[in-house]
Amino acid sequence: MAGSEELLDEAQLAEALAGLPAWRQEGGALVREVELASFWQAVAAIVCVAEVAEAQGHHPDLTLRYRRLGFSVTTHSAGGLTRRDLALAAAIDQRLAAFGVPPGGPPPGAAPGAPGG
Repeated sequence: MAGSEELLDEAQLAEALAGLPAWRQEGGALVREVELASFWQAVAAIVCVAEVAEAQGHHPDLTLRYRRLGFSVTTHSAGGLTRRDLALAAAIDQRLAAFGVPPGGPPPGAAPGAPGG
């Protein structure tokens, strides 16, 4: 992909994050946490995300803690965030939607009606 390894500037990142409301920037990565209904559903979600990551040739860092999943995406070779990370974050959101996780869902443990939901 031409231009996919170019780092995003702050304006590009802010615009992109407006379309990825459940994601936040932490240093040079985009991160998101979700909570699934069960451990097995969380494991199945990891498998679905792994499929899209393999297809894109771009792999997130994943954490699994019982029903909670954490995702962190960055382009290590570019030293920060690129369009590849935005595409992967959007694809992760799409895969999580199949498990009933809304793309703008609140972070785990957030009170009902809290911002982000």
